[in-house]
Amino acid sequence: MHPRDQTIFALSSGRPPSAIAIVRLSGPRAGAALLNLAGKMPKPRSAMRVQLRDPGGQPIDDAVVLWFPGPGSATGEDVAEFHVHGGRAILAALFAVLSTFENVRPAEPGEFTRRAFENGKLDLTAAEALDDLIHADTDRQRRQALRQLKGLLGEKAGDWRARIIEASALIEAGIDFSDEGDVPVELIAPALAKITSLLGEIQQTLAAQGRSERLREGLVVAISGPPNVGKSTLINLLARREVAIVSPHAGTTRDIIEVQLDLDGYPVTVIDTAGIRETDDPVEQEGVRRARMRAADADLVLWMTDARQAQHGIDARVSAKSTPVWLVRNKIDLGEDFGAGGSFPPAAGGIVFGISASRGDGVGDLIAALVDFAKDYLGSGEGGLIGRDRQRKLLEQTASSLQRSIAVLGQGEELAAEELRAASNSLGRLLGRVDVEDILDVIFRDFCIGK
Repeated sequence: MHPRDQTIFALSSGRPPSAIAIVRLSGPRAGAALLNLAGKMPKPRSAMRVQLRDPGGQPIDDAVVLWFPGPGSATGEDVAEFHVHGGRAILAALFAVLSTFENVRPAEPGEFTRRAFENGKLDLTAAEALDDLIHADTDRQRRQALRQLKGLLGEKAGDWRARIIEASALIEAGIDFSDEGDVPVELIAPALAKITSLLGEIQQTLAAQGRSERLREGLVVAISGPPNVGKSTLINLLARREVAIVSPHAGTTRDIIEVQLDLDGYPVTVIDTAGIRETDDPVEQEGVRRARMRAADADLVLWMTDARQAQHGIDARVSAKSTPVWLVRNKIDLGEDFGAGGSFPPAAGGIVFGISASRGDGVGDLIAALVDFAKDYLGSGEGGLIGRDRQRKLLEQTASSLQRSIAVLGQGEELAAEELRAASNSLGRLLGRVDVEDILDVIFRDFCIGK
């Protein structure tokens, strides 16, 4: 039997132990497995309390079961759910019994959602939004994923594809009736109007997409600077826990330390890097190399110095990049008058903060500035429909094909019709309707098991 025709099962709730655990089955044997374990079938989409028993009649648990006959289920197949107590022994016993049934097996990651996609319950953009919702770390990411899960991009893409097909039909009709005088002109003009209007809508969607992708990925902030200026103390303060070793000895941090933060709903990854200095220690040299590399790849660099130092020099290989750099003068509690001490390097852009990472002085102002930066950089994502690089690239391909169809329309209707077919194909791949088998495994392998 093909794996897609087998019945799959998995834990679809949190990791045990828990108060309640939900075990889901999907496939042609779901009903038989439910009847065998519960001894009777509940009414469709109604909960029923039962005593689950193994084939030998031994009780497994006092549970609640539900039955969703296909196609009126989440996956489009017959689906059964067991709501049991969330102990490891109970789940182990239930899984052991389910595994004994013929053509019933544990699910692979994302297999429930993939079956829903294959059975037409959702398109590929909605499946991707569901994955984003599962992995959302902040409230803003959650809201964006929910908007995309409603199928807004899928609905638009479906409408665009239908309009491309309409325009293509007009052009191809013009080709068929090319020997009947003015008929082609009457067909080409409305087709051109449709294509032009459609191209404008897609370009408008692409113009608003950047911040949606950024919000999904989050903002990356690198704390960089010379050794022993308080970088690790600051990241511990931001994380509200000790994630980095704080030591008075230079060179303590030799690898990259990352902390995920939720700043007013914006996802921010803060990176503590090794102190940048010249050294003969090969291990510390590697740490410095990685620090420079991560600072260059970050969206924002906080270059940290000791406020008592007269020089604030930012590493040339960091300041040479286009990444914004803020100067953070630490240890202002040790008596230095913050604000005194000459001009600041151009890389700092005039944005300078004086803080005490050990006492917390000035850190509130720094965090508020980070929130404002994240708001400007990431945006709210309210108007964005595109959440992934795959979606953006396919829409860009669609727009390019539409532009070429307009450009070649005067040279021959056949060329324009071919470009419209390419545009329709790109939108079909966006929705998962044509030629996507090669990317399905990549998309669904990142889902958790049971979803």
